Amino acid sequence: MTRELTSGLGSADWLSALLADFDCQTGTLHRADGEWLDLVVAQGVPDQLMPMITRIPFGKGIAGAAAATREPVELCNLQQDLGGVAKEGARQTKVAGSLAVPVFSSNGEVVLGTLGIGKVVPYDFSDAEKERLAEVACEVARAWEA
Repeated sequence: MTRELTSGLGSADWLSALLADFDCQTGTLHRADGEWLDLVVAQGVPDQLMPMITRIPFGKGIAGAAAATREPVELCNLQQDLGGVAKEGARQTKVAGSLAVPVFSSNGEVVLGTLGIGKVVPYDFSDAEKERLAEVACEVARAWEA
């Protein structure tokens, strides 16, 4: 299904299909520009938060942490995160379970962006779900590099 999902990469329809596949209510795709992440497409994010997620530095918030650490970042309950990854504004999304993965270049050396999904209920993403989202991120990278 990943090829089908990425055929309209960057469109609202593409993101809707991805969210439906993971039974999620929110999603973002950011593309890296140096040490910054620029929003490509978002769904389910409240309008008042859009200015905060349009351009994110590496290391800030869930997407920025995924880009900086080069690892998936998961929060079972964003509303109760005590580890400092989630910023106060992120709680306004009403998302609880969230997952962001880096989008790597085909050689795996460069972070091209991040892909994030979220549920409105507390949720632990399974290893299989993390792998599936990472596979979609690989398809995103292939589309961007084409």
